[in-house]
Amino acid sequence: MVDIYVVPILKIVVLLSAVLLAVTYLTLLERKVIAWVQVRLGPMRVGPQGVLQPIADAVKLLLKEDITPSRADKWVFTLAPIVSMVPALIAFAVIPFGATVSMFGHPVSLYIADVNVGLLYIVSVTSIGVYGIILAGYSSNSKFPLLAGLRASAQLISYEIAVTMMLVSLVVVAGTLSMVGIVNAQLSQGVWYVFLQPVAFVILFIGGLAETNRAPFDLPEAEQELTGGFHTEYSGMRFALFFLAEYANMIVVSAVATTLFLGGWLRPFPNVHVLSFLGFVPGWIWFLLKTFVFIYVFIWIRATLPRYRYDQLMRLGWKVLIPLGIANLVVTAILKVLL
Repeated sequence: MVDIYVVPILKIVVLLSAVLLAVTYLTLLERKVIAWVQVRLGPMRVGPQGVLQPIADAVKLLLKEDITPSRADKWVFTLAPIVSMVPALIAFAVIPFGATVSMFGHPVSLYIADVNVGLLYIVSVTSIGVYGIILAGYSSNSKFPLLAGLRASAQLISYEIAVTMMLVSLVVVAGTLSMVGIVNAQLSQGVWYVFLQPVAFVILFIGGLAETNRAPFDLPEAEQELTGGFHTEYSGMRFALFFLAEYANMIVVSAVATTLFLGGWLRPFPNVHVLSFLGFVPGWIWFLLKTFVFIYVFIWIRATLPRYRYDQLMRLGWKVLIPLGIANLVVTAILKVLL
């Protein structure tokens, strides 16, 4: 009874609490990194070096008036941020943060579930999040959010196909859709898949930027053009849910990239005995370090690269990423058969 119900519930509570806390302080990290890039200090007022600024922001959004436009579709307007947030959180159910460890004499796996179609589950769930943006654009009854919703839907089609081709290439190499199985395949083959599938890694990273609406692909927001995009009419807690979804998606994309291409919880070059001294660091710490590197690059890119024009993004998706993804899949399949 304890193993079936209590342990999974405790894992879910701990994981969601950690994700929400991480999301809160990712906002501070982003503001600080962008400030350093621009030779500024960033938030410094609330707490030492501004460390309590995320708490102040959360309290402000909780207390702020939550306004619904008079001509908006009220039910859909309220549902949209929930549709964006929930898929970002439930995607963590199949992400393995580490191998099985012993805790109080009992083996405990550092993931909620290991299903044999874990990768397919993540692709399916994360694809739902864009519907929240589309619904927000439609229900606001405003021209700028509507344009943002149309952009998000067209953007989704352009990069999802390439990302799917990339994931199929990876499955051909690993031979499994299980997230834990993919990490174990990298261990047994003695190489991280970033070295076997560099093209797929680049496509995933670009698709991850577009999936999370991050610069240079933040076209559904585009403050200079759409005054805030799909969340123009939102305020208060519903506005906060959109930001929660964006930063949670950043963590999901970074964690998935770590699992698929950087060996998940495995130490660097796990089959090289000369580096065996690195084994004293727990696997979950390696996983968090690799994930943090991806998140930092996400923020770094936002601070340095300008936003793509909309036609440039469409051209990149349809004329570059999709042909590249299909070609990578064909070459991978041929090499798999021959070797």
